[in-house]
Amino acid sequence: MKNLKELTGVVPIIPTPFLEDEEIDEVALRNLIEFAINSGVQGVCLPAYASEFYKLTDEEKLRVVEIAIDQAAGRILIMAQSNSPSLKIAINLAKANVTAGTDIVSITVPRIFSLPEASIQSYLSGFLESIPETPVLIQDFNPGGASIGVSLINYLRTTYPNFKYLKLEEPLCAPKIENIIRTTDGNVGVFEGWGGLYLMELIPIGISGVMPGLGVADILQKVFTLRKNGESQKAFELFERVVPQIFFSLQNMELFHYAEKELLRARGILKNSISRKAAYIPDDSSIKYIRELNNRILKLADDIKTNY
Repeated sequence: MKNLKELTGVVPIIPTPFLEDEEIDEVALRNLIEFAINSGVQGVCLPAYASEFYKLTDEEKLRVVEIAIDQAAGRILIMAQSNSPSLKIAINLAKANVTAGTDIVSITVPRIFSLPEASIQSYLSGFLESIPETPVLIQDFNPGGASIGVSLINYLRTTYPNFKYLKLEEPLCAPKIENIIRTTDGNVGVFEGWGGLYLMELIPIGISGVMPGLGVADILQKVFTLRKNGESQKAFELFERVVPQIFFSLQNMELFHYAEKELLRARGILKNSISRKAAYIPDDSSIKYIRELNNRILKLADDIKTNY
């Protein structure tokens, strides 16, 4: 198995940039990777929900990973999301990503329809078995429902040494994460998702990091470091200023794509905020409010450079 440095801190999701004809903008994607590197993070993940992975062909999913690997050139870790409700397809994509040179592979628990835990265990076991030499992150995004249980997490950890990381995206999960860390002896690094909204609550109990959108990655990296080092007052000062943007954009995943790309455009990283159709078409008041929120993020980013 790859001998990687332990992954901690902010691991942003890289959005998929598109040209006017909705083809992937490879030049813009390289700029996004550079922005991530300059943000001081250890790694990035793509193509995930926040990358519109569900609008990409399997060939395109592999292509964005290949571009990220090439542009990063070993400067940061690349986590390749290999999602599919079909285990066979997920394995094929994961193996292609490993061949391309990815450092970590991520897989999302299939949640299109309700499945018993035995089915989920069989799916995840088959996936982990297929790439035994590659570290794997399991993501469980189950809106409105519970994520996988601690007993299954521990079974996978003790059975498959390449199960290294877990990403959960549910509210009020501090007791569960404490139980996971205790039961697994801290051998599974737990990451918080959902834009980083629960970050301040979960850092003190021992999460390894957070996986937010790229547009606020540098800010949340500073928040994570301050909170981790016991400088909670400074951490809260920054976090309280970034929360409105995170909270508003996460009301709808397609709205998130628009707000995230508009933020990256405001920061000079992207030239447009195009998403593949079907895409969220914001009303005039939302456009105005997103612009206001994003301008506040620009001011925050400048303040951090001066005062933090």
